[in-house]
Amino acid sequence: MYKTTNNKPFTLKSRFKSFKFAFQGIREVVATQHNIWIHLILAILTISLGFIFNIKATEWIAIVISIGIVFAAEIFNSALEYVVDMISPDYHEKGGKIKDLAAAAVFITALAAAIVGIIIFLPELLHIFKK
Repeated sequence: MYKTTNNKPFTLKSRFKSFKFAFQGIREVVATQHNIWIHLILAILTISLGFIFNIKATEWIAIVISIGIVFAAEIFNSALEYVVDMISPDYHEKGGKIKDLAAAAVFITALAAAIVGIIIFLPELLHIFKK
């Protein structure tokens, strides 16, 4: 039996339990973070456009990776906000900077995802409007 770094044996039961914790985290971010809803709506719109325009497999890969990175960044941002609030419930300048940096990371990933979407969908949309 393989041992993990915490000396507990690897079992399928423990792996399924870890999925339960991951889904609890997803449920938490969806229930408490308003920006995740914006990302979710834009992801649904993007996926819908992908089906409408029948995009190529490589374009799907770019879209899926972009969406995944934005969601992961938003979840990391939320986790950092919780840590800062736990360590320093009162305002602290460095805590504010940490939150700003995490928010900037989300913004950069969302901007990059938007650029991917523009590269993929703008030619399709221009083609429609030229008709």
